[in-house]
Amino acid sequence: MNIPFVLPTLIIPIAVLLIIAAASIRILREYERGVVFTLGRFWRVKGPGLVIIVPFIQQMVRIDLRTRVLDVPPQDVITRDNVSVRVNAVIYFRVMDPEKAVIQVEDYNQATSELAQTTLRSVVGQHELDEMLAEREKLNADLRVILDAHTDAWGIKVANVELKHVDLNETMVRAIAKQAEAERLRRAKVIEAEGELQAAEKLLQAGEILARQPQAMQLRYLGTLQNIAGEKSSTIVFPFPMELTQAINRLFGKDDPPAR
Repeated sequence: MNIPFVLPTLIIPIAVLLIIAAASIRILREYERGVVFTLGRFWRVKGPGLVIIVPFIQQMVRIDLRTRVLDVPPQDVITRDNVSVRVNAVIYFRVMDPEKAVIQVEDYNQATSELAQTTLRSVVGQHELDEMLAEREKLNADLRVILDAHTDAWGIKVANVELKHVDLNETMVRAIAKQAEAERLRRAKVIEAEGELQAAEKLLQAGEILARQPQAMQLRYLGTLQNIAGEKSSTIVFPFPMELTQAINRLFGKDDPPAR
C-alpha cells in the first residue's frame, strides 16, 4: 500500500465532512431562538442549545429575546393649544414570537422605531401643554397601549414607554414663569382673604359672648388697661363704661345722671 497516495484521498473527504458539520451545527444561547426555514418555507422555531440544520436546504435566523431599549429621536410637535414643543422618548420592548418577528415584518427594530415616532407626534398633539407636563404618567401609559396594540402583530411586546425631555423655546419658558408667578400671587391673596374672613367670624362670636355677659366686658376692659399700662406711654385713652359710673354713684348715694 502506497501511503503518500492514500493520504490525499482521505484528507479531502474528511475536510468536506468538517465543512458540512460546521455549516450544520448552531449553538444558541439561553436568550436566543432560531427561526428555521426549509427550502424557503417556515419549518419551526428551535433553541436554545445545540441546533442541527441541513446545509444548503435549511436556513436559520437568530432572534434575541432580551428586552431592548429604543431611543426615539426628538420630534417637533404642535400641542392642542398650539404650542410648539420638542419631545423625545425611550421604549422598552422584547420579541415574544420569533416567527412573527421574522415573517410579518422586514426589520422589527426599524419598524418599531418609525411607529414610535409617528405615535409620539400623534398622542402629544392631542394634549395641551399643561396636561403633558403635569400628567406625564398618563401620557406614557397611552403611548404604551397604542404601541403595544400595533406591534402585537409583529410578535413584539412593548413593556414601557417614558418621555425623556420636553423642550420649550425661550418665549414659552418666560410665559410659563409669568403664569406661575401670577398663580402664586392669586393663592396668596385667597389665603389672606380667607384669614380675614375667619378672623371676622371669630370676632363676631366673641362680641356675641361678651354682649350676653356684661361681667365679661368689664374683665375685658381691665385686661386692656393692664396691657396698656405695660407699655411706655405717657397718655392712656380708653373707653369708660357708663355702667361703672352708675355703680359708683349708687355707692355714694347719688342719683343716676340723666341718660344721654
